[in-house]
Amino acid sequence: MDVNQAKQEHLLALKVMRLTKPTLFTNMPVTCEDGDLPGDLFSRLMKEDPSTVKGAETLMLGEMLTLPQNFGNIFLGETFSSYISVHNDSSQVVKDILVKADLQTSSQRLNLSASNSAVAELKPECCIDDVIHHEVKEIGTHILVCAVSYTTQTGEKLYFRKFFKFQVLKPLDVKTKFYNAETDEVFLEAQIQNITSSPMFMEKVSLEPSLMYNVSELNTVTSGERGESTFGKMSYLQPMDTRQYLYCLKPKPEFAEKAGVIKGVTVIGKLDIVWKTNLGERGRLQTSQLQRMAPGYGDVRLSLESIPDTVNLEEPFDITCKITNCSSERTMDLVLEMCNTSSIHWCGVSGRQLGKLSPSSSLFLPLKLLCSVQGLQSISGLRLTDTFLKRTYEYDDIAQVCVVCPYNGLED
Repeated sequence: MDVNQAKQEHLLALKVMRLTKPTLFTNMPVTCEDGDLPGDLFSRLMKEDPSTVKGAETLMLGEMLTLPQNFGNIFLGETFSSYISVHNDSSQVVKDILVKADLQTSSQRLNLSASNSAVAELKPECCIDDVIHHEVKEIGTHILVCAVSYTTQTGEKLYFRKFFKFQVLKPLDVKTKFYNAETDEVFLEAQIQNITSSPMFMEKVSLEPSLMYNVSELNTVTSGERGESTFGKMSYLQPMDTRQYLYCLKPKPEFAEKAGVIKGVTVIGKLDIVWKTNLGERGRLQTSQLQRMAPGYGDVRLSLESIPDTVNLEEPFDITCKITNCSSERTMDLVLEMCNTSSIHWCGVSGRQLGKLSPSSSLFLPLKLLCSVQGLQSISGLRLTDTFLKRTYEYDDIAQVCVVCPYNGLED
C-alpha cells in the first residue's frame, strides 16, 4: 500500500457562520473648494450616491446597512449565535447523519446542539441546518467544536470535525466602594466604565440586595411629579467613559435591632447590568456577591437618632441617642456621665444609672444641651461606664450642630 495515498474526501461539507446584526454603512466623503479644479463634481457625486444620508452627504455615517465582513468581537454577557450547515456534495444518498456542536471553554464543555438524534438520510444537494445560541459567561478563549458522522451507501462509517476558535472580551470595568454610615445604613458607589470601542445604551443598572437589606437608588433627581435620571434622557455610555451609580442599603426592620447580627454582615448584594449595542444587541452582566469590611463598633455603640441642624445661641435643644450593647453574650450595667466643654453645656444630672442592657439590645436616650458659642460646634463629652467590668467608653465629636444668634441687632 502506498503511504502517500491521498486522504479520502468526505461526501459532506460543513459550513459554520456567526450570526450577527448588520451595521450602518460608512463612507469616506471627498470634498473640495468651489474654486478648485473639480468644482462641484464631488458634491454632485455624493448627492447621487444612494448610500449617503440626504442633506448630510459629508457625514461618514450612511443610511444603508451592510453585512458583517469578519467574525467581529464577542463580549462577556452577550449571546453568541451561529449557523451550522451540512451539505451533501456527492451524488449518492448518505445515511445516519449526526451533527454535534460543543463549546469548549477554559473550565467546561457545553453541548449546544438543538437535537442529538441522527437524520435518517440526506439526498444529494440537500442540507441539514441548525442555529445555536449561547449566552457567554466566561472570559478568554472559546473553541466551537463541530463534529459530523455519517454512513455511506456501502456501509462505511465516516467521521470528521472542525474547530473554530474565538476570544471573549470584557465589555465593562466595574469598581465598587462602600461607605458605612453612623447608622446601620451602607452606601455603595459603583463605577462602571465602557471599555469597548463602541457606545452602549445602559438599559438597566440595579442592585439586588442581600436578604437583610432594602435598597434605594440615588440616581434620579425629583423634578415635579416625576424623577429624572442624573445621566439625562439618553443613557449612552461612550467608549472609555465612566459613570458612577449610588445606592443606599438599610437593614430590614426585623434585623435593624439585632446589632450583633447586622454588625457582622459583609455580603451586601450584587449588581445587575443590562445594555444594548449596535442595532439593539443586548448584553447582561451580573457581578458576584459584593462584600464590605464589617465596621468595628467595640462593645458599646452610641449613635444619634435625631438632632437639629441649626440651634439658637444659649437656648436648650434636644437630641436623642441610641445606645447598643454589641456584645452577643454579656449583659452590661451602664452609668452615663456628661462632661461640659468650652462651648457645649449639658442640661441634666450626670452620673445617672441607665440600668442593665442585654446582649444585642438597644435603648433610646433623650438628652438636652445648649451652646454658648456661635458657629459650627462639635458635640462631645459623653461617657459610658460599665460597672461590671469597670470600663469607661468615651464619645467625643459625635456630631456637629450650627449655632446661630437669634437677634439681628441691638434695640435702641
